Formats: sequence, structure tokens, C-alpha cells
Amino acid sequence: MNRIVDEILTNNYYDPFQYLGIHNRAGHTDRLLARTLQPQAAEVVLLSSGQEWPMDRTHPDGIYECELNRSDLQYPDLEPFDYQYKITYRSGDIHLINDPYRFPVLMDEADRYLFNSGTNYSLYNLLGAQIGMHLKVSGTLFRVWAPNARSIAVVGHFNGWDSLVHQMRVLGSSGIWELFIPGLVEDELYRFKIRTANGEMLEKSDPFQFFAENRPRTASVIRNLQRYEWQDQQWQDKKLVTPLYDQPLSIYEVHPGSWRKDPDNPERFLTFKELADQLVPYVKDMGFTHIELMPVMEHPLDESWGYQVTGSFGVTSRYGVPDDFMYFVDICHQNGIGVILDWVPAHFPKDVHGLARFDGTALYEHEDPRIGAHPEWGTLIYNYGRQEVSNFLIASALFWLDKYHIDGLRVDAVASMLYLDYARQEGEWIPNCYGGRENLEAIEFIKHMNSVIYDLYPGTLMIAEESTSFYGVSKPADQGGLGFGFKWNMGWMNDILGYFSKDTFYRKYHHNALTFSIMYSLSENFILPLSHDEVVHGKGSLLEKMPGDDWQKFANLRLLLLYLYLHPGKKLLFMGGEFGQRSEWYCKTSLDWHLLEMGPYHHRTQEFVRQLNHFYLQHPPLWQLDFDHRGFSWLDLEDQDNSIISFMRASNEPDDYLVCVLNFTAQTLEDYKIGVPELGEYHVVFCSDEARFGGSGVCPEIHRRAVDEPFARAPYHVLAKVPPLAGLILKPSAKEDK
Repeated sequence: MNRIVDEILTNNYYDPFQYLGIHNRAGHTDRLLARTLQPQAAEVVLLSSGQEWPMDRTHPDGIYECELNRSDLQYPDLEPFDYQYKITYRSGDIHLINDPYRFPVLMDEADRYLFNSGTNYSLYNLLGAQIGMHLKVSGTLFRVWAPNARSIAVVGHFNGWDSLVHQMRVLGSSGIWELFIPGLVEDELYRFKIRTANGEMLEKSDPFQFFAENRPRTASVIRNLQRYEWQDQQWQDKKLVTPLYDQPLSIYEVHPGSWRKDPDNPERFLTFKELADQLVPYVKDMGFTHIELMPVMEHPLDESWGYQVTGSFGVTSRYGVPDDFMYFVDICHQNGIGVILDWVPAHFPKDVHGLARFDGTALYEHEDPRIGAHPEWGTLIYNYGRQEVSNFLIASALFWLDKYHIDGLRVDAVASMLYLDYARQEGEWIPNCYGGRENLEAIEFIKHMNSVIYDLYPGTLMIAEESTSFYGVSKPADQGGLGFGFKWNMGWMNDILGYFSKDTFYRKYHHNALTFSIMYSLSENFILPLSHDEVVHGKGSLLEKMPGDDWQKFANLRLLLLYLYLHPGKKLLFMGGEFGQRSEWYCKTSLDWHLLEMGPYHHRTQEFVRQLNHFYLQHPPLWQLDFDHRGFSWLDLEDQDNSIISFMRASNEPDDYLVCVLNFTAQTLEDYKIGVPELGEYHVVFCSDEARFGGSGVCPEIHRRAVDEPFARAPYHVLAKVPPLAGLILKPSAKEDK
């Protein structure tokens, strides 16, 4: 027993319940021995059944003991016994507490087994800090996975950050440690104090924390996520019956800390409640269907934009408390706007309070840096083959869908997960068991994750940021794919931005950049991204990528955005692109909203995007058959001398189609032949060169009659003026929307 005492007093014991609490006195069935460790106490009294037992200080480090007869208790045969401690502290304060060491094991073996086998998908309801009631006593139940730790204690203001007071016990071979602390309520700060196998003491944030202190402080915060009353049932019901792929999807990508700042205090972030009041009406007015938020999980460094996550289950404290974020999502849904989150299972930072060597070993990561670290980013790689780590990540994804009603997850840096040699030189990586470069464990994890998500939340938008030609990213996992619903089309993005950077005179030599993407547009369910990655690190804003004077820059920008919306695939535009932000995006400053009050172009570009979005929503040919060969057909892809392309977009209705013509030069073409599929009159329903958009206003006459003569790939054609650096959309007049 002396050995156990010594180990408890040095934070070296795996099960303090063996010693602390109430136990039968050895050799005496009717005698009980109560022990508690109270280092700061001057006096301790045990209270039970209306009686008091003063306790003796039996160890100078604060162990108190007393004996009592079992028959003195009100219910002597009912264990665990009901009792409390009245503690008089050296400061003179007196507290009445329930003993944490009178509670039985609260996590059942089935849940532990499922976790160790990687299939406890509601893990976020079990681990971390869970507010609740046990044995009619309210408090917080702490659990943490650290299989290689020698001991773990919960520390916080409530115990003076003293690691002796609330030592946890390990639950068998599961590696999970548990302790219920009575009386702990919401907003208490806490950490886990971990004694490693080699005797080192580590202080770690909770991997399952729901909330944390604002950086640079790192303590976890107890939060109740069950209080918010959602008002989005209509949205949820609609989502269940709405197909994923034949609907319009126009995403506005947002960094919540820099979309807009407090004008009275530019250093202050807007809260989620303020964003609900400002961002949501803006997005709705602009006609976007979804907001995609760059990571809102807790992260220590602003400049990581949220992509170096230290709290996979915790919304960042930068923008408010969890209820505030729930309110934001709720308001989005009530206004018909979906919410997508960037989610990062590809890597995690090395910050000492985070997951790195969590219990003194490479627990969440690999020991070997050739498979456990990203040399490019200075971060660590999850051990996807470890069942508990896979379970942690899948539970994190499900958590945001469950607790925050999130509609989709954009999974960051998927390519870095798929390949063992990603961003590595020869000799810096280890091949898989077959000698290949594919990360087989990561691939299996991704398939598993997507299968579970689509099984439990079938209406979810699972989106991969994947930059290679890996097969079947958006094909179902049971058909040999990775199981995502969508994939970012990085090829189109690179080609089109490279093309637009060229002087208009030289674009004819790069004509294939306009057309090549159509050859593979049906190989995946693509989203076309013009994202944050393209407007940082010296790349310039979208506007500043464009050649020419100001008029040409804005005309090119309108044309780029028009092609984005006319090309097969769903749409994504990063904030600021809709009004022609001039400067590169920087995470610590607001977008340049003042530009809307300057010059003739910015507010007109904003109006263009507004009208373009609403036009897109109103015309099924632009989205209904995005992933069907019937949805797109070339009318003319070979007029490279004029740098013009024309094509047709169609819906499920045979006679519902649009003819699209795009002119990528600064010349106006008179009586230009545009191929059409039918005879009759055609109506110009959209022109990006309108004066209200900042264009030259040389849009053609409204009605054009088809000529019974083939042209290019079409059986008929119309003659029309094609404005410079602009696009036209035509529709058969008889089929014009009423």
C-alpha cells in the first residue's frame, strides 16, 4: 500500500480508485475506510446519513482518512455509498464536495470495444468533457485516450491546477482514462496533465474539446452543446428529399475573420452573430446557394487560416461561443443557404499543447517522419491505419454534421493523403507494402469515412480538394472510388487562369486551354473553384491577373466569371472576387469594401455577379445535367483565330437549352456566325457587356432569326454582333422564360 501511496503522490499511478474513496477495511467486513487526497485542506470531515466523521491527516502531502461502521450508513448494502466531504481550506474557505472516487466506471465495455475497433462514430458524446448527472450528482465526466501514459490528471482553476487532486483511472486495455468530477459546470477551464512512460509531465489540451480559450492561451473550456433550440427543420426536411447532383450549387467561399472587420475597431473580428446579421443577407441577395467557411475549428495561428487545427471538435473562440456558431448556421438555413466547412484530416501542427506525441509517444502520428511528417508544411500526418485515430477523424467529421447541422465538408489537401511521396524527394519516403507510392491506409480511411457519412447523412456534400488524376475521387467507394460526392477541378482552374493571364492578342495560341477541360468534365463530379489559394502568396487578385487597362481587366474578369457559370460543374468563388478586389487577400485585414464607392467598375461588377447568380438559379440547363453528356455539346470549338468558343447547355427537357458564345479578344465582331440546333428566332437573354455591368454596351439586337445553313458543328446558325471580351447567352424565343 505504501508503494501505491507514493505513486499517487507523484502522479505515477494508473488507478487511484484502488486507494481513494471508501473501501472495505482488510479483514473486516463491517468496517469501512475512507480516504481522500486534499493537499490544500486544513480540515476534512466526511458527511453521510446525517452523521459526521472527522478525518485524520495521515500523510503530510494531504491524505486524509477515517474509519466508519457499515451499519452507520443509511443504506449499508447499497454501493457506491452516498457521502460528501466538508473541506476547510487553509485560506479559511469551506466547501462541500462530492467525492470523485465514489463513482463506478461509467463507460461500458461495448463503447470501448467499438472505439478500439474504429467504429464508435458518436465518440464525441463519450470522450472529452461531458456535462451530465451520475448517481443523481451533476458534474462533468472527463475521458481521454492515452494508452501509453503512466498517469493522467484533470487540472484547472477548480483545483488550483494541482495534478494531485483529480487523478484519472485507465479503463482496462482500452487506453481510455476516465474521471467524473462533481460540481464542475460550463465555462470552467481545464487541461490534462499526463505522466509519460519515461516520467515526463505533459500538459495537453483536450483532443475532444468543444471550446477553448482565445489564442494564445490554450486551456480547454467545458461547454454544453445541447442548449441551442434549432429553427431549421424546414431546411432539414427539404435536404432529405433534394438530390445532390442535379441542383444549382453556387458557393461563396469565406474567411470569417477577414470578410469584414468592425469599422470602429479594425483589429476585432466580427462574431458569428454579427456575420449572421451581415454576411447572410449579403449572400442571399447575391444569389449564392452556399457559404463555404475556411476552417472554423480551433487553431493557434491566424496566418494558418485555420488549416493547422488543434481542436477538431471545437469551434474557434475568435468569433464567439458554440451557440453563436449554431445561430449563424441556423440563420443561413432559415434563409435557404447551405453551409460547407473546410475540414482538415490531412495534417496537424506540432504545438506542444496539441496532439503531437500526446502521451509521450507518436500516438496520433507515425514515429517515422518519412511517413509521419509533412516537410513542406512543418506539420504531422495522422496514422490513418490506427483504428482509434481513424475513429477520431470520422467522429470529428460526423460531429459537425450532427451538432452544428453542417451541410457539407470540403476535405483539404486530399492529394497529400493519397501519396506517400507527396512533397518529398527520393529517399525521403517509404513505399507501401506493394512497393507503390499510394498511401493505402489513407485511401481505406477516406473510403470508410465517406461511406459512413453518406450512410448516416445522405444529403451531405462531401467535397475533395484533390489536385491529381487519382481515379474515382467522386465515385462511390463500393464501385472502386474514394466515395466523395464532388471533386475540385484544379485542372480547369489552372488552365483558365493561365489563359486569362495572356494578352488577348496571343490567346489564339493557347486555345486548347479553353476547351481541354471538356474532354474530362464527366470523369468526376466537378466543382469549379476560384478559391482563396489563387489570390495569395504573390499570385495577385483575380482582377490583377487580367491583362490590359482597367476597362479590359474588368471585362476579362466578367468573362472569366461568366465562363465559370456556363462551364459544366458546380461553382465556387472566393470572397472579393465578386466586386473585383484589387489587392491580394490577407487574413488580418478586411476586404476592400470601400472600392464599391470608387470608380465606375467595382459596384457594376458586383451587380454583374448578382445578376449572373440569379440567372444561373433560374435556368436548369446550367446545372441540371452537369454530370451527364446530354448537358453539354460543342457548337464551335475551333475558331482559335478569333478566340471564340460556342456551345450549348441543356436540361432534362428536350427543348430547354441555352446557346453560349464567348469572345476572349478585345475586338467586336459584326455579323458573326453562331451555330444553333434549330430554326426559329433566338433571344439574347444575357450579355456580359451591358453598360450596367461596366461593359461597352454593344450587346446585339434582342432577336436573331436562324439561317437554314450549317455552321461548324451546328445544323443552323444566326448572325449576331459579338461584343469584346464578353459572352452572350441565347435562347429560342418561343421557349423564353415567362
